[in-house]
Amino acid sequence: MAERKRQTKEHEPKAEASFDLGLGGIFKGLGDFLEVLSDMAESGEREASRTGEFKVKGLGSKGRGVYGFSVRSGIGGVPMVEKFGNIRASEAGPVVADVREPLVDVFEEDKEILVVAEIPGVSEEEIKIEVKDDVLCLETTGERKYEKEILLDDKVDPESFERTFKNGILELRLKRI
Repeated sequence: MAERKRQTKEHEPKAEASFDLGLGGIFKGLGDFLEVLSDMAESGEREASRTGEFKVKGLGSKGRGVYGFSVRSGIGGVPMVEKFGNIRASEAGPVVADVREPLVDVFEEDKEILVVAEIPGVSEEEIKIEVKDDVLCLETTGERKYEKEILLDDKVDPESFERTFKNGILELRLKRI
């Protein structure tokens, strides 16, 4: 019987990957998502995040993938998930994009909205911000590119925003209309 099992195993088709993008790390990271939620529920934490990075063989410095997510427990315990990185879905599968999506937090205050974005590796002069009604567009123009469009809960005065940038952290304060 043991000999028969061994023969069957030898003749079974082996799983093959059609491309090598180091996706094991992505799937493991995403698979850990449920574990993160479980740990948050058990410990009573209201916030957690995970990040990862991999290199795509044959693409040199352009083949560096960065991915991650941040989970916050919202009102009523409903989790809010924010993804970031430069891994994009396509019909052909995951793609490493030239532009990264920064991690952004939006805080609603009485008379203004505070937006905090993590954009390491750029200078303040490379940051371009556009505000129209309730949409904020963030983009960088240097060697390291970031881009994100953020839908705000209220319309804001585009001329009113105050901005500070230090150690890769951008803070924007926008007055509500």
